[in-house]
Amino acid sequence: MRPDTWFDALHRCQQMGESYVLITVLSVAGSTPREAGAKMVVTADSQYDTIGGGHLEHAVIAQAREQLAGAVMHGQPAPLIESFPLSAKLGQCCGGAAKILFEVKACHGQHVTVFGAGHVAKALVPLLAQLPLQITWVDSRQAMFDNLSISSNVHIVVDDEPESVLPRIPANSWLLVLTHNHQLDYQIVEDALRKFSFEFVGMIGSDTKARRFLTRLTHRGLTDRQLSRLISPVGDLSVPGKRPVEVAVSITAQLIKRLHSNAVTEADITLTTRTRESHDA
Repeated sequence: MRPDTWFDALHRCQQMGESYVLITVLSVAGSTPREAGAKMVVTADSQYDTIGGGHLEHAVIAQAREQLAGAVMHGQPAPLIESFPLSAKLGQCCGGAAKILFEVKACHGQHVTVFGAGHVAKALVPLLAQLPLQITWVDSRQAMFDNLSISSNVHIVVDDEPESVLPRIPANSWLLVLTHNHQLDYQIVEDALRKFSFEFVGMIGSDTKARRFLTRLTHRGLTDRQLSRLISPVGDLSVPGKRPVEVAVSITAQLIKRLHSNAVTEADITLTTRTRESHDA
């Protein structure tokens, strides 16, 4: 479910490794939409709770997202306090003023969502949890998680309709579809490819299963570009074996390669940015 309050949203962002800005009304003077202490949380594509709405909130959200974008590229900024007079400039005639505190939390770790809690997933998640990842682990069966030792970077979600979790996970998440039900696998894969832009949708299964899914998805109108994001069979196929631990090692190896590839890309971007800045100076 979508969080209703800033506190619930803060907890969700921290659990799921999603970057956010916590906004606090530090002080007010005169007539203002909300009192001092009001808070809201802003992410790259959502906002939770309110500091009063209107043009003030719109301006604050826009500034928060600018800070968030800068933090993702250049690192964690210090908390920032800004004054906002509620004048004609903001389209408001309250006559008051508010001081707003912006606290940015940029989560640089890669997010992975694992659908399914069967034998392979139970072998896989403890391996992934040792990597710099934020992991969401989804299944419809609470009993599958009972008596498990869960690392702090693993967030468990029990939902009768696992595919309904897709809108609630970070847009940069890598998906691993490992459920016990082929029709559920298909529903998750189709929704992930059609409705969202996850760059990596890995599905467990045989070559035959992968071909059948691709044929069905093609008949359903998915484009080649959308289908290119489906990786099936998932895993580093140079790792042999079909035991759960062997498949888990194979998938872990594939994600490790992606992590290192992304790290090189981010380093190149940082170097290019610094070079441009030094030239501009």
